[in-house]
Amino acid sequence: MDDIKIPSQKQNNQERAFPTEASLTSPQKKFMPEEVIDMSKNNQSPINSPKKHFKITKKQLIIVSIIVILAIAGALYYFLFYKKDQPVNTTVTTTKKEEPPKPPTSPLTGRVVESEAIAKRPVTAIMIENSPDARPQSGLKQADTVVEAVAEGGVTRFMAAYLESTPDYIGPIRSARPYYVDYALAFDASYAHVGGSPEALSDIKTLGVKDLDQFFNPDAYFRINSRYAPHNMYSDFTKLDALNQSKGYTSSKFTPFERKIDVAQTPTANSVSFSLSGATYNPTFTYDAATNSYIRSQAGSNHNDFKSGEPINPKVVVAIVLDKSSDGYNTIYQTSGSGTAYIFQDGIVSQGSWNKPDRKSSVTLNDKNGLPMKLNAGQTWITLVGSPGDINYQP
Repeated sequence: MDDIKIPSQKQNNQERAFPTEASLTSPQKKFMPEEVIDMSKNNQSPINSPKKHFKITKKQLIIVSIIVILAIAGALYYFLFYKKDQPVNTTVTTTKKEEPPKPPTSPLTGRVVESEAIAKRPVTAIMIENSPDARPQSGLKQADTVVEAVAEGGVTRFMAAYLESTPDYIGPIRSARPYYVDYALAFDASYAHVGGSPEALSDIKTLGVKDLDQFFNPDAYFRINSRYAPHNMYSDFTKLDALNQSKGYTSSKFTPFERKIDVAQTPTANSVSFSLSGATYNPTFTYDAATNSYIRSQAGSNHNDFKSGEPINPKVVVAIVLDKSSDGYNTIYQTSGSGTAYIFQDGIVSQGSWNKPDRKSSVTLNDKNGLPMKLNAGQTWITLVGSPGDINYQP
């Protein structure tokens, strides 16, 4: 039997080995790839061979370099020539600065007051006499607003309105008249008086005035011994506040005058006087630059407060021109409607208009352009006159 030769393991492995470049003939080398993995080393099989590493050719390197250069150039062009011309869309977050709360002010004077409780007090209007036997009066200096008109026989009388001010001595207090009733209604005020004309007393009832008549509320008033009746009736705000509270008169709703910061100007109205009835009652207001106010005088002397001795000096003086007549004894004023008004403040005069649609309405003041007239904060003195000829002022 022929002998069978079994090739050795070494020989078998050599026969199965991949050809190397040196063992190939020239035609074979022609068809070899650029890189051949020699698996004869380390006895590695194709399955266990390491990862194949590729070489980048010079041509490929050039192409990649050109692409990178073009990308960089495009980015530079975008940011230098295109992006800068585009609108910048930015969102700005702003924090609104909170303004401090405004201090409370009196609707009757525009002055700053200590608390909202004071600003919301009810208005109380008080009739104060102006006959020679009633002078000097008490409480007019502290009044927030004063309305002056002729009662009868040429004697003038005042309706003093209070909100923030609460003097402890007010008088002499006298009787009501219809046109004062209308101005008490203009401020939605409770109305302190000692009786009144038949027409005024009827109007108080029919128009729903907040009535504080002394005839029906004697405990809120007192007579002094230093003067004789009827020039000796007085009151104070301890009594009047208690009376208001007992009747439920705890607030007042009306249209306040608009106010501004007072700034003295070159005077065009240093002296202002009104012709009301005669020398005993015709008032004069003299501008005082130091206080930017008007010092009031009558019958040839300053009109001073009784207790303090200080002159009455309102910040604003207003002359309201309206129809005025007489029935032979009583003065008649047409308080509803509109007409011309002269406003004296800061040493100058401004002509405007007043408006009061009906007897219950508030009084508003407008400038010559029809806009709200802004007044200095402080006491406002309103005088009713029958015609512009009753007003005289000098620079």
